[in-house]
Amino acid sequence: MAGLYFEQFEVGATFDHALTRTVTEMDNTLFSLLSMNPQPLHIDAHFSAKTEFGERIFNSLFTLGIMVGMTVHDLTLGTTVANLGMSDVNFPRPVFHGDTLKAHTKVLSTRPSRSRPDVGLVEFEHTCTNQKNEIVASCRRMAMMHRRKAAA
Repeated sequence: MAGLYFEQFEVGATFDHALTRTVTEMDNTLFSLLSMNPQPLHIDAHFSAKTEFGERIFNSLFTLGIMVGMTVHDLTLGTTVANLGMSDVNFPRPVFHGDTLKAHTKVLSTRPSRSRPDVGLVEFEHTCTNQKNEIVASCRRMAMMHRRKAAA
């Protein structure tokens, strides 16, 4: 598996994920409409041109999904049981069509599960930067991870 097992995570470890993603107008429009979000800041160019941004901004929930998704190959592909939650979700800068996003991760904490000896909990801090290296999103994520011993 490409992902890491619980025992392989060390508190303080950092990852600069290699996968990047340039976001497009089509991404933004499709995601917004598929997720039932008719916010004109995402889908109406004329409305958005009159806002402080001067153009449409990328849907923040899609930004969150892309940020976490870019981390999967390095961290959790095939080794995670489930995401238990996300907290401290922030979007300090807008994302625009044509921005290229990159994810970064820091391991904040690890602990064996109290109820399941075959898994452990890992808390990640994810940040997402654009092509100017400006932070556009961040969150904390708690993941339930398989233990290597249990997988053997």
